[in-house]
Amino acid sequence: MTDIAVNEAPIQGASIAKLPVLGAIVALAGLADSAYLTVHHLTAEPVPCTIVAGCETVLTSSYAQIGGIPLAAFGAAAYFVAFSLALLAAFGNKMMWTLFGIQVVIMSLFTLWLLYLQGYVIGAFCQFCLISALTTFSMLGIFIASRFTR
Repeated sequence: MTDIAVNEAPIQGASIAKLPVLGAIVALAGLADSAYLTVHHLTAEPVPCTIVAGCETVLTSSYAQIGGIPLAAFGAAAYFVAFSLALLAAFGNKMMWTLFGIQVVIMSLFTLWLLYLQGYVIGAFCQFCLISALTTFSMLGIFIASRFTR
């Protein structure tokens, strides 16, 4: 019986660590997307929009920056924080996973606001913004799933 308890502990720990690693990978994808949009914003280079036609409308709107700083730069910072927290959690720091969850909930609420702005205020959607939304909600799903795997 003692051998079973010893053997089960690493298996449980290993399965829990997979979700933070997945969260970190998804956060990196969001970071890449946000960094791409930030660079395009700062260089005033148009973003190629191949799926939906509203990228430039969204990215040049008054909502695309706060205090002269591109909103995508804030997104990149948020994704970097999420990545860092998930990575620390993957190495066993459970408090960082809790902080990751808080970060992702805040990001998700802000993303809902941005989706509202795109759909009802600006009247256009940006495919890269939608990718960011998908990334954020994926991280939220990963965090929620981790709550059910314990």
